[in-house]
Amino acid sequence: MHAWPASEVPALPGKGRDLRIHDTATGGRVTLAPGPVARIYVCGITPYDATHMGHAATYNAFDLVQRVWLDTKRQVLYVQNVTDVDDPLLERAIRDGIDWVGLAERETALFREDMTALRMLPPQHYIGAVEAIPGIVPLVEQLRDSGAAYELEGDIYFSVDADPHFGQVSNYSAELMRHLSAERGGDPERPGKKNPLDPMLWMAAREGEPSWDGASLGAGRPGWHIECVAIALDHLGMGFDVQGGGSDLIFPHHEMGASHAQSLTGEFPMAKAYVHAGMVALDGEKMSKSRGNLVFVSRLRRDGVDPAAIRLALLSHHYRADWEWTDQVLQDAVERLDRWRAAVSRPDGPSADALVEELREALSDDLDAPAALAAVDRWAELQTAEGGTDESAPGLVSRAVDALLGVAL
Repeated sequence: MHAWPASEVPALPGKGRDLRIHDTATGGRVTLAPGPVARIYVCGITPYDATHMGHAATYNAFDLVQRVWLDTKRQVLYVQNVTDVDDPLLERAIRDGIDWVGLAERETALFREDMTALRMLPPQHYIGAVEAIPGIVPLVEQLRDSGAAYELEGDIYFSVDADPHFGQVSNYSAELMRHLSAERGGDPERPGKKNPLDPMLWMAAREGEPSWDGASLGAGRPGWHIECVAIALDHLGMGFDVQGGGSDLIFPHHEMGASHAQSLTGEFPMAKAYVHAGMVALDGEKMSKSRGNLVFVSRLRRDGVDPAAIRLALLSHHYRADWEWTDQVLQDAVERLDRWRAAVSRPDGPSADALVEELREALSDDLDAPAALAAVDRWAELQTAEGGTDESAPGLVSRAVDALLGVAL
């Protein structure tokens, strides 16, 4: 599966700072100092309704992570999946009377268009669950053969008790885990499971549903968590720098994925930092496909909204915050974009050297995008009020805003 084209990232004078970021597993900030190649895995979409503002906010956060790393003169190895076979996708295809493969391809193509318009840097490896199945099957067999997984009526389940570190990503109580498991695709009430929290690794073929050859597992399809583990281990290995996604993936998805990987390899941890973006609401409720309260990037674009304004709207909120999308949020972003573009359109201005360092400091401090926007606001206000004589300043501001915030002026 191919990703989307990369926009050019301008080079800036000097060098950026190492990223200090909130790690869900420890509950505090960690300083990430990767080697020459920084490694990141971000969980992708289930392509049946893309791309809403919740998606956009999440991928914007991890785009900033990449930009901070690139500014430190590192390379970035970025991997993202597409869950192109799963119950919600199949259910939507049945509801709409269309082929599930066609639905997945259509929504994935739309997602690519939105990511391109928003200037999100693409992953080097963009892998669908279906194409990953040949690599998933032997991992499930390994877990089963080692005693970390077991069969139940043809399905294969992972035993969470097999990983001594289970629970150390979310640090949630057993009661909350069970509640979230039921809410987010698990089946804690199924009779015969060794532990109610045990997640499915391989679902035996069901009548009327797609299935694939699972070798000794029999025909079926993979569970949700093992999909990402197989892709991450194949392209990044253990101990990669950042495992990312929305905060709704903390449990069960990232918790289970970590336990799968740790049981397979005997190594700990799967990732050096587990980083999670907040949820975006509309009319007081989290945007979700089940509620249908979605604001889509593609619809805003069709309505003539500049993608740079959409991106500024996302950047105006800290990535870990839960926030609400409103018309005013977008209007404020449109007005900010106009002010910035007017400021950099002049032939000279106040020196921008200090601004570049302010941007670097803000973003290295747990991706504090609102502080970065405020710094550019101050430069633009000074430009409007007093101007300046530095002929290089407007161009440097444009390059810095593009390189570090992904906004083209």
